Amino acid sequence: MDNFGYFAQSAFPLVWILVPAIGAYVRARHATSARERLEIWQRWWAIGAFGIGSLWMTVAFFAFPDVMATAIGFPRTPFLFEIAFANLGLAIMGFRAASASARERITIGLGGGMFLWGALAGHVYQWFANGDHAPGNTGGVLVNDLLIPAVMIVLAVRSRRLAAATPPPAVAV
Repeated sequence: MDNFGYFAQSAFPLVWILVPAIGAYVRARHATSARERLEIWQRWWAIGAFGIGSLWMTVAFFAFPDVMATAIGFPRTPFLFEIAFANLGLAIMGFRAASASARERITIGLGGGMFLWGALAGHVYQWFANGDHAPGNTGGVLVNDLLIPAVMIVLAVRSRRLAAATPPPAVAV
């Protein structure tokens, strides 16, 4: 694989972070309150990064297991089928998070984090212990595995704090 091909394959997962971030930034510029801006960011992140990104991985591992095995530097094993279903679970959680409460979004972020942060540890281990420099084992996937659940949690925690700090609207008596 040439350098450009390696770079492109290694960097591709970042699309699942960049597109939602750009979309949320553009859309949130028109928001009238901090609460509305935060909700826009949470929904873009839940649907784009968590939902669509994980759904893409589900399809890739189901439809192209040999390609994905090569991309991560492993032989084709039943493990790839398990990764596909784990990503399907993340996709469902991501789509659910789009309309969830802040507390539920924290839980979704933590649940997704258990899989993705474990995967991150596995990628780093394979990198250093076995010299696995395959584009699907290093690069963008490491950033995704770290940031997708972390950002979900941070945004949800900020949302809870903002809700607690904002007094409820006055009710006419």
